[in-house]
Amino acid sequence: MTASLTVPLLWLMSYLVGALPFGYLVGRWKGVDLFKIGSGNIGATNVGRVLGRKFGILVFVLDFLKGAIPVAVVVPLANLVSSDVLPTFGSADVLRVGAAAFAFLGHLFPVYLRFRGGKGVATGAGAVAVLAPVPFAAALATWLLTALVSRMVSLASLAAVAVLSAVQLLIGGSAVVTGFCVLGSLLVAVRHRSNVGRLIRGTESQIGDGLMRQNLLRVLHVVAAGLWVGGAGFFNFVAAPSIFDTFKGVVQTAPSDRTANMAIVPSAPGATPEQIAKLHDDLGRALAGAAVGPIFPKYFAMQLVCAVVVLATAWTWRNTDPTTNKHRLRFLLALMASLSVAAGWWISDVVSRLRLARFDPSSEIAKAAIEQFATWHLVSLGLSFVTISLAFAILVLAAWLPQKFEDEKASGPA
Repeated sequence: MTASLTVPLLWLMSYLVGALPFGYLVGRWKGVDLFKIGSGNIGATNVGRVLGRKFGILVFVLDFLKGAIPVAVVVPLANLVSSDVLPTFGSADVLRVGAAAFAFLGHLFPVYLRFRGGKGVATGAGAVAVLAPVPFAAALATWLLTALVSRMVSLASLAAVAVLSAVQLLIGGSAVVTGFCVLGSLLVAVRHRSNVGRLIRGTESQIGDGLMRQNLLRVLHVVAAGLWVGGAGFFNFVAAPSIFDTFKGVVQTAPSDRTANMAIVPSAPGATPEQIAKLHDDLGRALAGAAVGPIFPKYFAMQLVCAVVVLATAWTWRNTDPTTNKHRLRFLLALMASLSVAAGWWISDVVSRLRLARFDPSSEIAKAAIEQFATWHLVSLGLSFVTISLAFAILVLAAWLPQKFEDEKASGPA
């Protein structure tokens, strides 16, 4: 079979798999027509509301798999049938994205139900999990956090697809994969237009506020605060000073086993001991900076993730106990700490630019950069100390997390 026939047939199969209406079938199995009850949608959310959580989870998993499996098997199947598939279609990503798109469209417009389908979140998630694992992980984390904090599945889905597109655009990669993520996110948003209207009016349905939700919020808050304090404290007070001291010692003792017995300090004929000492010191700091520099983006990204989790969870408790201000104080501290992380990241970039400018061929630019570098570097260190102090205060307040809650039932359409 030729490639021009093999691939369209595989994409058609992807559509037929994606169109399998698991939600509708489970509903019929339980004697319910989901088109006529709840929100009238055959997705996992409405199934869970109408038939119970376990059936909602079952439908979500099945819808997820019907997006993931076609994407995962399309290339091996194509190569099995025809050896000239990839040369004809250019790359494996084209085949995978085609399978993902047809499976996704099958869920949205299933031929078995006269093209009345779901909103595509679970099926799209399955396809993206195979196509773009890192953006998928970010989107999944966003969905979980938003659902727990807002208790609105629709808002969580919209936030997740926004993060999915943003992360995929940020990290780059295959243009066809990026295009699928962006266009798929737009389609999900369009399918949620009725939910957006209810969100604006404040009438969107919410999941119940039970013991499981409260426990998950507490776990997320404590883990994020602990990771924030531990990670920032270890980097600032242990790792970074040790790296700078180590490189200083390595430069002073070179050649040694740490430098593969090679000299790394340039010769300086006629230099005074003070000049040689300064040369060693400058080189040691430069090498340590080269080692620490690449860590900063990851370090601030870790802090920002922790800050978002801590801030979001603290927001849910800010008005829990009107007789005390400790829950509101927790939220305010989290807000200030989050802002300090954002400011610290920006200042870190300023310090990095000034560090390079110190060696500019223009003596005037180099001199100005040297003068500003020390000031901004000191500001950066001070802001790091402020951030750690605020995060530590939040961690201490975790000993007084809210214990009471109301078991609220979900109501309204989804």
